[in-house]
Amino acid sequence: MRAIIGANLIKSKEARPGPKPFEIRDTRLPGFILRVQPSGARSFYAQHGRGRRTLIGAVGHFTADEARERCEQILGNVAHSRAPLDGLDGTAALTLGDFIGKEGDTANTLYRVWLAANKPKSAATTLQRLETQFGTWYSRPLTDITVERIEAWRTSRLAAGRSPQTVLRDVMTLSGVLSRAVRAKKLTENPVRDVEKPKLDRTPKVRFLDAAEEKRLRDALTERDTEMRGARVSANEWRRERKQAPLPLLDFGDHLTPAVLVSMNTGVRLGELVSLRWSSIDLKGAQLTIEGSTAKSEQTRHVPLNSEALDALKRWQKQSPDSERVFPIARFKTAWTALLERARIKKKFRWHDVRHHFASRLVQKGVPLNTVRELLGHGSMAMTLRYAHLAPDQKTDAVAKLVGP
Repeated sequence: MRAIIGANLIKSKEARPGPKPFEIRDTRLPGFILRVQPSGARSFYAQHGRGRRTLIGAVGHFTADEARERCEQILGNVAHSRAPLDGLDGTAALTLGDFIGKEGDTANTLYRVWLAANKPKSAATTLQRLETQFGTWYSRPLTDITVERIEAWRTSRLAAGRSPQTVLRDVMTLSGVLSRAVRAKKLTENPVRDVEKPKLDRTPKVRFLDAAEEKRLRDALTERDTEMRGARVSANEWRRERKQAPLPLLDFGDHLTPAVLVSMNTGVRLGELVSLRWSSIDLKGAQLTIEGSTAKSEQTRHVPLNSEALDALKRWQKQSPDSERVFPIARFKTAWTALLERARIKKKFRWHDVRHHFASRLVQKGVPLNTVRELLGHGSMAMTLRYAHLAPDQKTDAVAKLVGP
Protein backbone atom coordinates (compact mmCIF):
# COMPACT_ATOMS: atom_id res chain seq x y z
CA MET A 1 0.00 0.00 0.00
CA ARG A 2 1.17 3.54 -0.76
CA ALA A 3 0.00 6.72 0.92
CA ILE A 4 1.26 9.92 2.51
CA ILE A 5 2.49 8.85 5.94
CA GLY A 6 1.28 11.56 8.28
CA ALA A 7 -0.83 12.22 11.35
CA ASN A 8 -4.08 11.65 9.44
CA LEU A 9 -2.95 8.26 8.14
CA ILE A 10 -1.81 7.18 11.60
CA LYS A 11 -5.32 7.84 12.90
CA SER A 12 -7.12 6.27 9.96
CA LYS A 13 -8.46 2.74 9.62
CA GLU A 14 -5.89 2.04 6.88
CA ALA A 15 -3.15 1.98 9.56
CA ARG A 16 -5.02 -0.23 12.00
CA PRO A 17 -3.58 -3.70 12.68
CA GLY A 18 -4.91 -6.69 10.78
CA PRO A 19 -4.45 -10.46 10.96
CA LYS A 20 -1.08 -10.21 9.18
CA PRO A 21 1.79 -7.68 9.24
CA PHE A 22 1.69 -5.12 6.44
CA GLU A 23 3.58 -2.01 5.32
CA ILE A 24 2.60 1.39 4.01
CA ARG A 25 5.16 3.15 1.80
CA ASP A 26 5.27 6.92 1.69
CA THR A 27 4.43 8.48 -1.68
CA ARG A 28 6.44 11.63 -0.98
CA LEU A 29 9.70 10.12 0.34
CA PRO A 30 10.80 6.84 -1.28
CA GLY A 31 12.21 4.55 1.41
CA PHE A 32 10.02 5.88 4.23
CA ILE A 33 7.89 3.02 5.56
CA LEU A 34 5.28 2.43 8.24
CA ARG A 35 5.14 -1.23 9.36
CA VAL A 36 2.02 -2.42 11.19
CA GLN A 37 1.99 -5.64 13.26
CA PRO A 38 -1.06 -7.73 14.23
CA SER A 39 -0.13 -7.04 17.87
CA GLY A 40 -0.81 -3.34 17.31
CA ALA A 41 2.86 -2.31 17.27
CA ARG A 42 3.58 0.25 14.54
CA SER A 43 7.06 1.38 13.61
CA PHE A 44 8.76 3.70 11.13
CA TYR A 45 11.59 2.38 8.94
CA ALA A 46 14.04 3.83 6.43
CA GLN A 47 14.79 1.47 3.54
CA HIS A 48 18.13 2.25 1.89
CA GLY A 49 18.79 -0.74 -0.32
CA ARG A 50 17.51 -4.14 -1.32
CA GLY A 51 16.80 -5.97 1.93
CA ARG A 52 18.45 -3.20 3.94
CA ARG A 53 16.51 -0.98 6.25
CA THR A 54 17.00 0.84 9.54
CA LEU A 55 14.50 1.12 12.34
CA ILE A 56 13.60 4.74 13.03
CA GLY A 57 11.29 4.18 15.98
CA ALA A 58 7.82 3.36 17.13
CA VAL A 59 4.69 5.37 16.50
CA GLY A 60 4.27 7.42 19.65
CA HIS A 61 7.99 7.68 20.19
CA PHE A 62 8.19 9.81 17.03
CA THR A 63 5.50 11.67 15.15
CA ALA A 64 5.18 10.96 11.43
CA ASP A 65 6.88 14.27 10.56
CA GLU A 66 9.76 13.61 12.98
CA ALA A 67 10.18 10.11 11.56
CA ARG A 68 10.22 11.44 7.99
CA GLU A 69 12.91 13.97 8.90
CA ARG A 70 15.03 11.23 10.46
CA CYS A 71 14.45 9.05 7.41
CA GLU A 72 15.85 11.83 5.19
CA GLN A 73 18.95 12.02 7.40
CA ILE A 74 19.41 8.25 7.28
CA LEU A 75 19.08 8.14 3.49
CA GLY A 76 21.53 11.03 3.25
CA ASN A 77 24.05 9.24 5.46
CA VAL A 78 23.85 6.10 3.34
CA ALA A 79 24.21 8.11 0.13
CA HIS A 80 27.47 9.59 1.50
CA SER A 81 28.76 6.18 2.71
CA ARG A 82 28.21 6.97 6.37
CA ALA A 83 26.57 4.75 8.95
CA PRO A 84 22.77 5.11 8.66
CA LEU A 85 22.37 6.71 12.10
CA ASP A 86 25.53 8.79 12.01
CA GLY A 87 24.84 12.00 13.87
CA LEU A 88 21.40 10.94 15.11
CA ASP A 89 21.25 10.92 18.93
CA GLY A 90 24.86 9.79 19.11
CA THR A 91 23.85 6.14 18.80
CA ALA A 92 25.56 5.26 15.54
CA ALA A 93 28.88 4.43 17.18
CA LEU A 94 27.37 1.99 19.68
CA THR A 95 27.85 -1.46 18.20
CA LEU A 96 26.47 -4.77 19.41
CA GLY A 97 29.93 -5.68 20.67
CA ASP A 98 30.28 -2.36 22.48
CA PHE A 99 26.99 -2.89 24.26
CA ILE A 100 27.75 -6.48 25.26
CA GLY A 101 31.22 -5.52 26.48
CA LYS A 102 34.45 -7.45 26.83
CA GLU A 103 35.69 -9.68 29.62
CA GLY A 104 37.00 -7.51 32.42
CA ASP A 105 34.82 -4.48 31.59
CA THR A 106 33.13 -3.04 34.67
CA ALA A 107 30.77 -0.34 33.36
CA ASN A 108 27.37 -1.22 34.80
CA THR A 109 25.60 -0.20 31.57
CA LEU A 110 27.11 -3.17 29.72
CA TYR A 111 25.08 -6.30 29.06
CA ARG A 112 27.90 -8.55 30.27
CA VAL A 113 27.92 -6.89 33.70
CA TRP A 114 24.12 -6.93 33.97
CA LEU A 115 24.03 -10.60 32.99
CA ALA A 116 26.61 -11.60 35.61
CA ALA A 117 24.65 -9.77 38.31
CA ASN A 118 21.17 -10.95 37.37
CA LYS A 119 21.66 -14.36 35.73
CA PRO A 120 24.93 -15.69 37.14
CA LYS A 121 24.15 -19.36 36.44
CA SER A 122 23.65 -18.92 32.71
CA ALA A 123 25.87 -15.88 32.07
CA ALA A 124 28.90 -17.76 30.71
CA THR A 125 26.76 -19.98 28.46
CA THR A 126 24.79 -17.00 27.15
CA LEU A 127 27.90 -14.98 26.33
CA GLN A 128 29.50 -17.95 24.60
CA ARG A 129 26.37 -18.52 22.52
CA LEU A 130 26.27 -14.86 21.51
CA GLU A 131 29.94 -14.95 20.50
CA THR A 132 29.50 -18.17 18.51
CA GLN A 133 26.30 -17.27 16.67
CA PHE A 134 26.47 -13.48 16.38
CA GLY A 135 30.15 -12.65 16.77
CA THR A 136 30.33 -11.42 13.15
CA TRP A 137 27.69 -8.84 14.05
CA TYR A 138 29.66 -7.33 16.94
CA SER A 139 31.05 -4.55 14.75
CA ARG A 140 27.59 -3.54 13.54
CA PRO A 141 25.66 -0.69 15.14
CA LEU A 142 22.76 -1.92 17.24
CA THR A 143 20.38 -0.16 14.88
CA ASP A 144 21.69 -2.21 11.94
CA ILE A 145 20.34 -5.40 13.51
CA THR A 146 16.99 -5.34 11.77
CA VAL A 147 14.08 -7.72 11.40
CA GLU A 148 15.22 -8.56 7.88
CA ARG A 149 18.78 -9.32 8.98
CA ILE A 150 17.64 -11.60 11.78
CA GLU A 151 15.14 -13.39 9.54
CA ALA A 152 17.83 -13.96 6.91
CA TRP A 153 20.10 -15.45 9.60
CA ARG A 154 17.24 -17.63 10.86
CA THR A 155 16.47 -18.91 7.36
CA SER A 156 20.10 -19.79 6.66
CA ARG A 157 20.41 -21.68 9.95
CA LEU A 158 17.28 -23.72 9.28
CA ALA A 159 18.47 -24.43 5.73
CA ALA A 160 21.75 -25.68 7.19
CA GLY A 161 19.84 -28.32 9.11
CA ARG A 162 19.65 -26.78 12.56
CA SER A 163 16.56 -27.74 14.52
CA PRO A 164 13.83 -25.14 15.08
CA GLN A 165 14.41 -25.49 18.84
CA THR A 166 18.09 -24.60 18.46
CA VAL A 167 17.41 -21.65 16.14
CA LEU A 168 14.67 -20.29 18.41
CA ARG A 169 16.95 -20.61 21.45
CA ASP A 170 19.67 -18.60 19.68
CA VAL A 171 17.23 -15.94 18.45
CA MET A 172 15.87 -15.48 21.96
CA THR A 173 19.42 -15.18 23.30
CA LEU A 174 19.96 -12.26 20.93
CA SER A 175 16.57 -10.89 21.95
CA GLY A 176 17.76 -10.73 25.56
CA VAL A 177 20.57 -8.38 24.54
CA LEU A 178 18.35 -6.15 22.43
CA SER A 179 15.62 -5.98 25.09
CA ARG A 180 18.23 -4.83 27.55
CA ALA A 181 19.41 -2.22 25.02
CA VAL A 182 15.83 -0.89 24.78
CA ARG A 183 15.64 -0.60 28.58
CA ALA A 184 18.98 1.21 28.55
CA LYS A 185 17.55 3.56 25.91
CA LYS A 186 20.13 2.51 23.32
CA LEU A 187 17.37 1.25 21.00
CA THR A 188 13.81 2.37 20.51
CA GLU A 189 12.45 -1.18 20.17
CA ASN A 190 13.56 -4.79 19.95
CA PRO A 191 13.41 -6.02 16.31
CA VAL A 192 13.19 -9.67 17.42
CA ARG A 193 9.60 -8.96 18.45
CA ASP A 194 8.65 -8.71 14.77
CA VAL A 195 10.69 -11.70 13.60
CA GLU A 196 8.70 -14.75 12.52
CA LYS A 197 9.71 -17.48 14.97
CA PRO A 198 10.47 -21.06 13.87
CA LYS A 199 7.50 -23.36 14.36
CA LEU A 200 8.13 -25.89 17.12
CA ASP A 201 6.68 -29.35 17.53
CA ARG A 202 5.13 -29.09 20.98
CA THR A 203 4.69 -32.86 21.28
CA PRO A 204 7.95 -34.33 19.96
CA LYS A 205 8.84 -37.95 20.53
CA VAL A 206 10.81 -38.34 23.74
CA ARG A 207 13.27 -41.11 24.58
CA PHE A 208 12.42 -43.26 27.56
CA LEU A 209 13.15 -46.85 28.54
CA ASP A 210 10.76 -49.63 27.74
CA ALA A 211 10.20 -52.32 30.40
CA ALA A 212 12.95 -54.61 29.04
CA GLU A 213 15.48 -51.79 28.86
CA GLU A 214 14.70 -50.62 32.37
CA LYS A 215 15.16 -54.16 33.72
CA ARG A 216 18.51 -54.51 31.97
CA LEU A 217 19.63 -51.15 33.33
CA ARG A 218 18.70 -52.10 36.88
CA ASP A 219 20.35 -55.50 36.52
CA ALA A 220 23.50 -53.83 35.21
CA LEU A 221 23.60 -51.54 38.25
CA THR A 222 23.23 -54.53 40.57
CA GLU A 223 25.97 -56.47 38.76
CA ARG A 224 28.27 -53.47 38.84
CA ASP A 225 27.78 -52.96 42.59
CA THR A 226 28.34 -56.68 43.24
CA GLU A 227 31.61 -56.62 41.32
CA MET A 228 32.82 -53.50 43.14
CA ARG A 229 31.90 -54.96 46.53
CA GLY A 230 33.80 -58.13 45.62
CA ALA A 231 36.80 -56.08 44.62
CA ARG A 232 36.68 -54.28 47.97
CA VAL A 233 36.60 -57.60 49.86
CA SER A 234 39.58 -58.85 47.84
CA ALA A 235 41.45 -55.61 48.51
CA ASN A 236 40.84 -55.93 52.25
CA GLU A 237 42.19 -59.48 52.26
CA TRP A 238 45.32 -58.18 50.58
CA ARG A 239 45.59 -55.37 53.17
CA ARG A 240 45.12 -57.77 56.11
CA GLU A 241 47.92 -59.98 54.85
CA ARG A 242 50.14 -56.92 55.05
CA LYS A 243 48.73 -55.88 58.43
CA GLN A 244 47.10 -52.75 56.99
CA ALA A 245 43.75 -51.40 58.18
CA PRO A 246 40.87 -52.64 55.99
CA LEU A 247 38.77 -50.23 53.96
CA PRO A 248 35.06 -49.83 54.83
CA LEU A 249 32.78 -52.38 53.19
CA LEU A 250 30.61 -51.06 50.38
CA ASP A 251 26.84 -51.05 50.07
CA PHE A 252 26.80 -49.34 46.68
CA GLY A 253 29.86 -49.70 44.49
CA ASP A 254 29.99 -45.90 44.19
CA HIS A 255 27.71 -42.93 43.55
CA LEU A 256 26.26 -44.19 40.25
CA THR A 257 23.47 -46.49 41.48
CA PRO A 258 21.98 -44.07 44.06
CA ALA A 259 22.24 -41.22 41.55
CA VAL A 260 20.37 -43.20 38.88
CA LEU A 261 17.70 -44.37 41.33
CA VAL A 262 17.12 -40.85 42.66
CA SER A 263 16.89 -39.48 39.11
CA MET A 264 14.50 -42.19 37.97
CA ASN A 265 12.18 -41.49 40.88
CA THR A 266 12.33 -37.67 41.08
CA GLY A 267 13.05 -36.46 37.53
CA VAL A 268 15.57 -33.86 38.71
CA ARG A 269 17.91 -32.38 36.14
CA LEU A 270 21.58 -33.36 36.12
CA GLY A 271 22.67 -29.89 37.26
CA GLU A 272 20.16 -30.02 40.12
CA LEU A 273 21.32 -33.51 41.07
CA VAL A 274 25.03 -32.71 41.30
CA SER A 275 24.29 -29.48 43.20
CA LEU A 276 22.05 -31.25 45.72
CA ARG A 277 23.17 -30.99 49.36
CA TRP A 278 22.19 -33.16 52.28
CA SER A 279 20.82 -30.06 53.99
CA SER A 280 18.17 -29.90 51.23
CA ILE A 281 16.94 -33.44 51.87
CA ASP A 282 14.41 -34.24 54.59
CA LEU A 283 14.74 -38.01 55.05
CA LYS A 284 12.12 -38.07 57.80
CA GLY A 285 9.62 -36.10 55.77
CA ALA A 286 10.60 -37.95 52.58
CA GLN A 287 11.17 -34.82 50.53
CA LEU A 288 14.02 -33.12 48.72
CA THR A 289 14.18 -29.43 47.89
CA ILE A 290 15.63 -28.03 44.68
CA GLU A 291 16.83 -24.56 45.62
CA GLY A 292 16.07 -21.68 43.27
CA SER A 293 19.80 -20.96 42.99
CA THR A 294 20.37 -24.31 41.27
CA ALA A 295 17.04 -24.76 39.44
CA LYS A 296 16.84 -23.92 35.74
CA SER A 297 13.68 -21.90 36.37
CA GLU A 298 15.35 -20.20 39.37
CA GLN A 299 12.28 -21.21 41.37
CA THR A 300 12.50 -23.40 44.47
CA ARG A 301 10.45 -26.59 44.30
CA HIS A 302 9.84 -29.51 46.63
CA VAL A 303 9.87 -33.08 45.30
CA PRO A 304 8.48 -35.98 47.38
CA LEU A 305 10.65 -39.08 47.73
CA ASN A 306 9.08 -42.48 47.13
CA SER A 307 10.29 -45.56 49.00
CA GLU A 308 12.95 -46.51 46.45
CA ALA A 309 14.52 -43.04 46.29
CA LEU A 310 14.33 -42.69 50.08
CA ASP A 311 15.99 -46.08 50.66
CA ALA A 312 18.77 -45.28 48.19
CA LEU A 313 19.49 -41.94 49.85
CA LYS A 314 19.53 -43.38 53.37
CA ARG A 315 21.94 -46.15 52.35
CA TRP A 316 24.12 -43.71 50.41
CA GLN A 317 24.28 -41.28 53.34
CA LYS A 318 25.63 -44.05 55.59
CA GLN A 319 28.29 -44.82 53.00
CA SER A 320 29.35 -41.17 52.51
CA PRO A 321 28.70 -39.48 55.89
CA ASP A 322 31.34 -36.75 55.54
CA SER A 323 30.16 -35.27 52.25
CA GLU A 324 28.27 -31.96 52.19
CA ARG A 325 27.02 -32.57 48.65
CA VAL A 326 25.00 -35.70 48.04
CA PHE A 327 26.91 -36.55 44.86
CA PRO A 328 30.26 -34.71 44.91
CA ILE A 329 30.94 -35.12 41.21
CA ALA A 330 30.48 -32.85 38.20
CA ARG A 331 29.32 -35.41 35.65
CA PHE A 332 28.71 -39.13 35.12
CA LYS A 333 29.73 -39.45 31.47
CA THR A 334 32.34 -42.26 31.66
CA ALA A 335 30.46 -44.42 34.16
CA TRP A 336 27.14 -43.77 32.40
CA THR A 337 28.47 -44.79 28.99
CA ALA A 338 29.93 -47.99 30.43
CA LEU A 339 26.66 -48.76 32.22
CA LEU A 340 24.63 -48.43 29.00
CA GLU A 341 27.03 -50.79 27.25
CA ARG A 342 26.70 -53.30 30.08
CA ALA A 343 22.89 -53.01 29.93
CA ARG A 344 22.94 -53.42 26.11
CA ILE A 345 21.02 -50.19 25.61
CA LYS A 346 22.14 -49.36 22.08
CA LYS A 347 19.64 -46.70 21.09
CA LYS A 348 20.92 -43.32 22.23
CA PHE A 349 19.90 -42.65 25.82
CA ARG A 350 21.35 -39.57 27.52
CA TRP A 351 21.39 -38.92 31.23
CA HIS A 352 18.78 -36.21 30.63
CA ASP A 353 16.52 -38.90 29.18
CA VAL A 354 16.20 -40.38 32.68
CA ARG A 355 14.12 -37.25 33.36
CA HIS A 356 11.96 -38.05 30.33
CA HIS A 357 11.65 -41.62 31.61
CA PHE A 358 10.39 -40.36 34.97
CA ALA A 359 7.76 -38.12 33.35
CA SER A 360 6.71 -40.74 30.81
CA ARG A 361 6.10 -43.38 33.48
CA LEU A 362 3.95 -40.94 35.48
CA VAL A 363 1.79 -40.06 32.48
CA GLN A 364 1.43 -43.71 31.49
CA LYS A 365 0.13 -44.42 34.99
CA GLY A 366 -2.54 -41.72 34.68
CA VAL A 367 -0.91 -38.91 36.68
CA PRO A 368 -2.41 -35.54 35.57
CA LEU A 369 -0.14 -33.47 33.35
CA ASN A 370 -0.24 -30.48 35.70
CA THR A 371 1.09 -32.65 38.52
CA VAL A 372 3.86 -33.86 36.22
CA ARG A 373 4.61 -30.23 35.32
CA GLU A 374 4.98 -29.27 38.99
CA LEU A 375 7.25 -32.24 39.72
CA LEU A 376 9.47 -31.45 36.74
CA GLY A 377 9.61 -27.74 37.56
CA HIS A 378 8.36 -26.60 34.14
CA GLY A 379 7.37 -22.94 34.05
CA SER A 380 4.46 -23.62 31.70
CA MET A 381 2.38 -26.53 30.47
CA ALA A 382 3.86 -26.23 26.96
CA MET A 383 6.96 -28.26 27.85
CA THR A 384 4.95 -30.91 29.67
CA LEU A 385 2.60 -31.48 26.73
CA ARG A 386 5.29 -33.50 24.97
CA TYR A 387 4.25 -36.40 27.22
CA ALA A 388 0.50 -36.08 26.59
CA HIS A 389 0.41 -38.72 23.86
CA LEU A 390 1.58 -41.35 26.35
CA ALA A 391 -1.86 -41.40 27.98
CA PRO A 392 -3.92 -42.71 25.01
CA ASP A 393 -6.52 -44.47 27.16
CA GLN A 394 -7.90 -41.15 28.37
CA LYS A 395 -8.54 -40.03 24.78
CA THR A 396 -10.05 -43.39 23.87
CA ASP A 397 -12.37 -43.27 26.87
CA ALA A 398 -13.36 -39.72 26.01
CA VAL A 399 -14.48 -40.42 22.44
CA ALA A 400 -16.12 -43.69 23.50
CA LYS A 401 -18.58 -41.67 25.59
CA LEU A 402 -20.08 -40.27 22.37
CA VAL A 403 -21.38 -43.72 21.36
CA GLY A 404 -24.79 -44.81 22.58
CA PRO A 405 -27.84 -43.00 23.97
